[in-house]
Amino acid sequence: MNIDIRSTILTISIIAFVAGIVMASRARRTIVEARKLSFFTKRRHQIELGIRFTLGAVLLLVFAFLNFRFGEGIMYTYFPPSLTPSLTPTITLTPTITLTPTITFTPTITNTPSITNTPSVPDPVATLFESIVTPGDKYALSGIVFSEEVDEGLQPIKEAKEFENPLETIHGCYNYNLMDEGVQWTELWYRGEELVLSNTGRWQGGSGGYGVAKLILEPSEWKPGEYRLLFFVGHEWVRSASFTVLGNPPTSTPTITPTVTLTPTVTSTATPSPTPSPTPWPTASPTKTPGTDPSLTPGAN
Repeated sequence: MNIDIRSTILTISIIAFVAGIVMASRARRTIVEARKLSFFTKRRHQIELGIRFTLGAVLLLVFAFLNFRFGEGIMYTYFPPSLTPSLTPTITLTPTITLTPTITFTPTITNTPSITNTPSVPDPVATLFESIVTPGDKYALSGIVFSEEVDEGLQPIKEAKEFENPLETIHGCYNYNLMDEGVQWTELWYRGEELVLSNTGRWQGGSGGYGVAKLILEPSEWKPGEYRLLFFVGHEWVRSASFTVLGNPPTSTPTITPTVTLTPTVTSTATPSPTPSPTPWPTASPTKTPGTDPSLTPGAN
């Protein structure tokens, strides 16, 4: 496809102008966010970044204007235009019959997608909400990075996007600012489309600092695939990040459970009779009745 010089200059000017507008918008948003940060180092870093974006936007806009105004003349200085012969057709085909459609089908049903791609808290998890504090709109949450271990300052050790089995725990590290105490927060861990773990509660981590989310599974449950962590404040989705697990998890070894075996016991059926003991025979004891003496009874002669 052949493009002339004028079209090329115009295209470059439009691209530079659009890029300058986008960079200016980015610079404004960066400076506004920097003013909300309470940490001096982070605020200064954001402001410096916004200034760099501003300078870049100004340079792009100036380049777009100069290129549009003088670019074509400069290009013709180095690439003078040449005559292009025009082709004159010798035969013109004239159609004799034109078919005009008489019926136009107008669609009466328009399919409108009813499912949006914005993440939301599942109903079973939302029923566990306890907080009555309405979240503000000034809080800030950084990007989430993953690692297998963290140090004492809750900073990731060897952050990565891919992890090799066997695994036990993955930490999702982030920092936050201007968070309101008592608001409802929720962490959702997904493997593909399957919800693996959910944590929710009232925020008690202060207004600013560092936080860590943990996904702890049995080694045999770390299936290969993509895992995602979604963070919500109230019902509003704030941040998400993903990582990949490679390799097959170790298989769990079945544990042999001992069974109870009944041992027969000997039951005696005959009841032994008690051994007879000798019974003493009664002995006659002479009993003397006092005051009775044998007397003679007179007989008949």
